[in-house]
Amino acid sequence: MRIGITCYPTYGGSGAVATELGMALAARGHEVHFITYQQPFRLPVFLPRVHFHEVDVGRYPLFQYPPYDLALAVRMHEVVIKERLDLLHVHYAIPHATSAWIAKEMLRKEGRDIKVITTLHGTDITIVGQDPSFHAITKFSIEKSDRITAVSDFLKDETLRAFGCAGCDVQVIHNFVDPAVYDRARYEPELRTALAGDRKVLMHISNFRPVKRVVDVVRAFARIRKDVPSILVMVGDGPDRGEAENEAHTLGVESDVHFLGRIESVAPLLASADLFFLMSDRESFGLSALEALACGVPAFGYNVGGLPEVVRDGVTGYLRPVGDVEGSAAAAVALLLDPTRLAAMRTAAAADARARFSLNAVVAQYEALYRSVTG
Repeated sequence: MRIGITCYPTYGGSGAVATELGMALAARGHEVHFITYQQPFRLPVFLPRVHFHEVDVGRYPLFQYPPYDLALAVRMHEVVIKERLDLLHVHYAIPHATSAWIAKEMLRKEGRDIKVITTLHGTDITIVGQDPSFHAITKFSIEKSDRITAVSDFLKDETLRAFGCAGCDVQVIHNFVDPAVYDRARYEPELRTALAGDRKVLMHISNFRPVKRVVDVVRAFARIRKDVPSILVMVGDGPDRGEAENEAHTLGVESDVHFLGRIESVAPLLASADLFFLMSDRESFGLSALEALACGVPAFGYNVGGLPEVVRDGVTGYLRPVGDVEGSAAAAVALLLDPTRLAAMRTAAAADARARFSLNAVVAQYEALYRSVTG
């Protein structure tokens, strides 16, 4: 098949999943065309059967805010015709599903039909889409898609609750990991050697937005450090990084908190981690937690959204109520001080991630979906 994929190409879960999906589809013989404003951050310079089409947003004095959604629709229209695409798979409802519908209507007027699949990832539904400025267009765009998928049962339920989409059949297809990549046995523990020595390594990976509650991660670490010699590695960047750095300074742990910034390849880092923390107050899936589990790193987080679908409480990690920093830290200390239980949880985490969220199984689900819509 010839598949067009549109996503946000910058650092974040939805772009990572869309890019990994495209590369996996290409490896299985499909021709994949990424259509977006810059090359996705996880896309190598060249891969067989993978193509990138940049969306050029013209600058005209009349427009205070250049209309990216319209430029994207035009580019989709062009690529569908030139590359003879079978379908458009858009990740994130707005503006991507909206642009895809416009392109579909343009093509329909020309006697062509293009199928549109929309994958919902989280904040496009839980935050942005429910803003009064976008609610109606989000609902419209979802309903006009030929197929709709969501990355968790939580997100499916939230979509139906928030938008009441008439006749919407939302199929849950979870996010995935490549077990060959997220395998700690492949990597030398360079980060541990360089930064930790004999101390335990706690890790957090995110875009440091307010929803990620990175200050809670620092506070939990400060509590853990009192009982267990350890360091905290913070991977990523974003608006709340400064607050996290200030909190580390205030709590007197800044020398043991390492901010590494944005790093595209996180599997080698996770190979050095003992525990992973994702303490978001809203999480539609929790891709970074899944990647940690696949590397045999137990995950700690709050019992919200789709995270309980990823982390099995007490088996592959621990989930506590939002804001329960003390409870999270206490559970982490108890686990770190019990080597036998920690080893068992590491094994369970890697096995569960591979059994339920393997790349091959999930990509096969998307392939079946594509076949169902293209006939």
